[in-house]
Order: sequence, then C-alpha cells, then structure tokens
Amino acid sequence: MKLIINPVAALTMAVALMCASCNKATAADPAPTTTTDTMTTNIDTTGTKVRIETSMGTFTVLLYNDTPIHRDNFVKLASEGYYNGTLFHRVINQFMVQAGDPASKTAQPGQMLGSGDPGYTLEAEIRFPQRFHKRYTLAAARTGDQVNPERRSSGSQFYVVTGTKVPEAALPQLEARINNSMAQSIFNGLAQQHMDEIRAMQAAGDQAGLKALQDKLVAETEAQIAANPFTLTPEMKKAYAEVGGAPHLDGQYTVFGEVIEGMEVIDNIEKVETDRNDRPTTDIRIISTTVIPAK
Repeated sequence: MKLIINPVAALTMAVALMCASCNKATAADPAPTTTTDTMTTNIDTTGTKVRIETSMGTFTVLLYNDTPIHRDNFVKLASEGYYNGTLFHRVINQFMVQAGDPASKTAQPGQMLGSGDPGYTLEAEIRFPQRFHKRYTLAAARTGDQVNPERRSSGSQFYVVTGTKVPEAALPQLEARINNSMAQSIFNGLAQQHMDEIRAMQAAGDQAGLKALQDKLVAETEAQIAANPFTLTPEMKKAYAEVGGAPHLDGQYTVFGEVIEGMEVIDNIEKVETDRNDRPTTDIRIISTTVIPAK
C-alpha cells in the first residue's frame, strides 16, 4: 500500500462539520438500495429501545448494550424530551439522515444548523468491526479528527445510515479502501506526534527533511497495516452486499444502535428535497420520543 500524502497537509487537514465530515456519496459509488430489510435475525431485540415519532411517521431504534455511554445518554435525553421539536436538519440521499441539534427547535427557514449540542461530548465507543455502518444503523455525529483526535461524539446529534449497496464484485475494493483509510488515520496520528518538528522544518524551508520524515512515517504506517490488515467479516460482506450502508465511515464514528421498526420512515426522509446545505426545504420535526425499557 502506497500513501501519497504530504505530512504538513495531514496536520492542516480540517473537517469542521458534524457527521458532515463524512464525505458525500460520489458518482463512483454503487446504486442506492431500496430494500427495507434490516438483517436483525441475529440481533438481541430485548435491549432498550426508543420510539421516535416524527412529522413523517414513527420509527423505533434498538440501543446496543456494548456502547453503554451512548445508550444511557440517548435514554436520558429521550426521557427528558430533549429531542422534542428538533429537526432532521441534514439529509443526504444514499448516505444518511441527521438530527439532534437543539438550535433547530427555533431555526428560521434556510438557517445553517449542525453546531448545537447539550454542552458536552461523549467518549468514543467505536466497536468496529462488530458494529459497522450497515443501512439503518444509528450512530453519533462528531467534529473531525483535526480538532477531535479522540473522536468524541456529540452529546446529542445522531444520524441514521441509509447509504448504498456494495456489489459483491466490489467487496475486495471496499476492503482495500478500509485498509487505506486505516493507514491514513495511522499516518495522521504519527504526523501529529511530529508536529513541532514538521513546523520547524517548514519554517526553515527544509524540504529534504520533510521528505525524509514523510518516508519514515509512511514506512511505519505500512508496517503497522501489514502486521494487522483489515479483512471484511462474513457478516459485513453479507450486509453491505444485500442491505448496503456507508462503509467509508467504519471505525471512525460510534455506532450505538439500529432501526428495527419503521424503516420506511427513514426511506422517505432520505428522499425529501433539500437545499444546498442539505437541510430539508420542508421541516421534518421530531414530535416525541418514548423509551421502552429492556425486557
């Protein structure tokens, strides 16, 4: 695996938007799925659930027990009515639908949204590859790695994945892309450790020094990936080929639940008309949230 990247660029790369830091689907991505299957046959549905009533219908999410910080926080906010009146303020067809910004309760038409929160963030609970971004998974939005290297989650904003199907023939490329994403993350982390050295060489115009350091960090990155390469699990292959999702987010955001009822509501939300900032032109509002305790 070869990384073509400048270490200085790695340090200055900034992603400023919540979950929007995830790239939009491109023309090269597979065609969207229209199925409402959720592959819940192996999911323990006895856990805590939250029923979310919206102006476009009601859906229910199951919260995973192996992400207890996010589970308990979501239950707390839902129980308090925190989400009541908030909007699905960011919707991208074939990608995801996002909500949970408290500022959206009183937002004016066309107002930019996505930076509101309850005043705190949550420790990351990234359980990859056990938890991954298949269609209808529930995950926590966050700011980008540059300003948030610990990948802490927003205290309230969440998204539900829609995404696209990945043809079986494209699964090897998907696996390679995930490995490359892991390599990029490793490289950026190593570059961060050499921030002072990089800045000093940049200030001195020491291009040879920067090139030597880049080569060193690339070699270290490739060695780490070679020692522990990522391989798609059978469950991931089946889910991405048959149901779809957003695999380019895997390992970077906390997945803490999934929709188990009312998937058609998510299907309908993702297809609404949006403005240039991906906000629906007609408000889609959360009316109420009801916690259904674990059995």
